[in-house]
Amino acid sequence: MKRNNIIKSILFASTIVLGVSCTNLDEEVLDGVVINNTAGGTVNTASLLTNAYNGLRGFQDQDKMFALDEMSSDALVGPTRGGDWDDNAKWRQLHTHTWAPDNNEIRGAWNSLLSNVYNCNLVVENGTATEVVQARFLRAFYYYNVVDLYGQAPYREAGSALTDDPKVWTRQEATAFIISELEAIVGSLPARVAGDASIANKDAAHFLLAKIYLNKGVFNAADAAGPYVFDAADMTKVVSHVDAISSSLAADYWDNFKPDNNTSPEILFSSKNLRGGAGGGIQSRWRMGMHYNQTPDGWNGFATVAEYYNKFNPNDRRIKNADPAIIAAFGNNVGFQIGQMYKPGGVTPLQDRNGHPLVYTAALTLITGGATLETAGIRSQKYIPDATNLGTPENDYELMRYSDALLMKAEAVLRGGAGTVGTIMTDIAARSGQAASPATLDGIYLERGKELWYEGWRRNDMIRFGKFLAARELKPYVSDNRYALYPIPADALFNANLKQNPGY
Repeated sequence: MKRNNIIKSILFASTIVLGVSCTNLDEEVLDGVVINNTAGGTVNTASLLTNAYNGLRGFQDQDKMFALDEMSSDALVGPTRGGDWDDNAKWRQLHTHTWAPDNNEIRGAWNSLLSNVYNCNLVVENGTATEVVQARFLRAFYYYNVVDLYGQAPYREAGSALTDDPKVWTRQEATAFIISELEAIVGSLPARVAGDASIANKDAAHFLLAKIYLNKGVFNAADAAGPYVFDAADMTKVVSHVDAISSSLAADYWDNFKPDNNTSPEILFSSKNLRGGAGGGIQSRWRMGMHYNQTPDGWNGFATVAEYYNKFNPNDRRIKNADPAIIAAFGNNVGFQIGQMYKPGGVTPLQDRNGHPLVYTAALTLITGGATLETAGIRSQKYIPDATNLGTPENDYELMRYSDALLMKAEAVLRGGAGTVGTIMTDIAARSGQAASPATLDGIYLERGKELWYEGWRRNDMIRFGKFLAARELKPYVSDNRYALYPIPADALFNANLKQNPGY
């Protein structure tokens, strides 16, 4: 084998740029798995499907997909705090749109998504009918994120060898593939099981179809930065898929984020966690910004941008849940935290490590130091900490929620889809204790920011509404159009069929 092919094969295995079908049936692939080789090897498709589901836990961490979706937006920032949290400026690069193809989080998300596509492919090629339909749904979900973030998607045809370069879909081709896959399998997926939305189901497929039809005008645009044209027929598809979902809103917004949130009727698809056992990085949702001295203790890193926080009424229940049991256990409300922090019970004030009052302030710079090193920035807890096990909590990580679906429907109607907005806006606002946002596109954009904060959709929403590249509080300039997509990681470009995205 030529040296270049050896290099490509090694990088191919490390970056997992794989796609629609499995590898050559005589090839040995990752982790020693052998696919139908002449020696009679078999594939443990049940284990591979479990791995494909476990891959969803990558969305729970504070890095990779979450960082690309939220820290690049107007909502979340990772400031450098003295000598801490710099990490070669990768967090600040994401927020200020100054990243390059060597950014670790861009590479990490690419590898994570496509390694999970790979596991799905093995199941699709070798599994039972029940396994295959689940794997096809999961593959569509992972590919949706590849298309959204990177704008092109590598795939491999059946029978191709590992040393061959995978082929690559354009954004339009990958979008068409995802739609065709989901429409082909939605009727074969099971109904959502009450109390466990962690298995691929019809409602989740309808949600994902609504999401991709809503964004089809973005994904099919000649320039990823726009302008975008939203076809009325596509918007009507959004409406029909949302109407096909069998669900309801939870009585309390925080039912979706409590330790036993699997009981919420609103969660359409989730990544399952088990108390004290197997789980993902969902604890990052309360540790990533909280101070070391708080309960639960945190990493004193990420913060919410004041400009984003100010979109809310301070009494909006979605950002301030101060139920007595929460105050007793942790001392402070869950949601956004600003001002003096307290010990459990909510009476004794906390101090920082220098003996100063632990008072979070809205004022924040990208590089902080001095007296405000530990206190600059509004902090957040999207999920209610599981007091019985803070390290491996039971909170499931929700990936799709019915309130999101309803807001997609309202937006699609206003973009020309057949249907009516009806009471969607008042229904969404009812749990917040606030007046409903107006049933306009601006009102829906505002409400999506309030309802879905830190749920991984902010970048996607900002792009669709033409806001992502605009100047904002900690990025006082309009970003270049190239930042509407992330670059293809540098080492993935050993695949000659992948071309770097424009501008990089």
